[in-house]
Amino acid sequence: MSSNVAVPQPRDATHAAPVRSAPAAVQTKAHIEVRDVVAAYGEKVAVHGVSVTVADDEHLSLLGPSGCGKSTLLRCIAGLETPVSGEIVIDGEVVFSSARGINLPPEKRRLSMVFQSYAIWPHMTVFENVAYGLRVQRVRGQELRDRVHTALKMVGMEELAQRPATALSGGQQQRVALARAYAPSPKAILLDEPLSNLDARLRSQMRDDLKDLQKRTKLSTIYVTHDQEEAMAMSDRIIVMRQGRIEQEAKPLVIYERPRTRFVADFIGAANVLSGTLVSADPAGPVIRVGSTEMRCAPVAEIPPPTDGGHLIAIRTVYPELLPAGTPGAVNQWPATVASRILLGDIVRYGVEFAGGSLHVQTTPKTLVEQGGEVTLSIPPEHVVLLAG
Repeated sequence: MSSNVAVPQPRDATHAAPVRSAPAAVQTKAHIEVRDVVAAYGEKVAVHGVSVTVADDEHLSLLGPSGCGKSTLLRCIAGLETPVSGEIVIDGEVVFSSARGINLPPEKRRLSMVFQSYAIWPHMTVFENVAYGLRVQRVRGQELRDRVHTALKMVGMEELAQRPATALSGGQQQRVALARAYAPSPKAILLDEPLSNLDARLRSQMRDDLKDLQKRTKLSTIYVTHDQEEAMAMSDRIIVMRQGRIEQEAKPLVIYERPRTRFVADFIGAANVLSGTLVSADPAGPVIRVGSTEMRCAPVAEIPPPTDGGHLIAIRTVYPELLPAGTPGAVNQWPATVASRILLGDIVRYGVEFAGGSLHVQTTPKTLVEQGGEVTLSIPPEHVVLLAG
């Protein structure tokens, strides 16, 4: 579904608190809890017993390819889909429980949701679009005007308050949609691919603005995207989903530097994935034989079982070094040949052949190596990651 909805408070609510623009006290308790949620469309299970927590003032991204269940999970939290089983708690209140027969409607969950489509009402001005959810809450008069102005100022649209919605650009419409979502002072913001309809330049700008907005408002945020760059740039924590399950959950840098599985290594960033046999099972630095080389890996808690008879390792393309000469006795250094070189302005991509096979290496153009050149390939062990099956 593609719509942009600011879910209001219950109709019997009195005046809500103003939009929070000043930093609030940081708390660590879970603000949103999803416990063993299963969701299905007919006989097709879209979410398989997923559990998620979101802390106060945390930006969590659900990242994965189309059809992995991330949007379905978000809609279950919003109350737009009913799970088959499980429990959902928002700000300490159980809003869904299959065991207890609880299923609060969306308007009683006090969440705001922003979808891929802006869904700006064309017959209204910018002001009236943002005021809509507040009017449903029975906010009137000067308080309504103040809160609309505050929300529009947060997204840099206060000077366009009286502009017809039909006169807005795509980026401006998305800003109005965000202001409309923040104006009712929701308990949390849910965003489902909100930038995917924008061009690359606007998407980058809005990504930065969204991150700043989340930090200023101190609202818990769940952000659904298939764009790994967006997730890396904006998130406090990332959950990578695949086929309705959680593949890995960690901070962005951990996801990047320590992918748990081949899927995560391939989906986020660029990685070389090689297969080999286990030579040493020392968790402090396991050694894998790849081709005719032995490669020391980063420490692991435990050695995972082999996959199809071999162990998989991931090496991000930015970590191998191409040196003019090796260091005697150094670990993970081998003679290599530059098989290809592509100059892309700020970066250079090499294809390198060595006794372990082929690697892609990405560097800066500060020092260039000619195609066919002989080098020493050096890979720090801490950047050789042993993958789970």
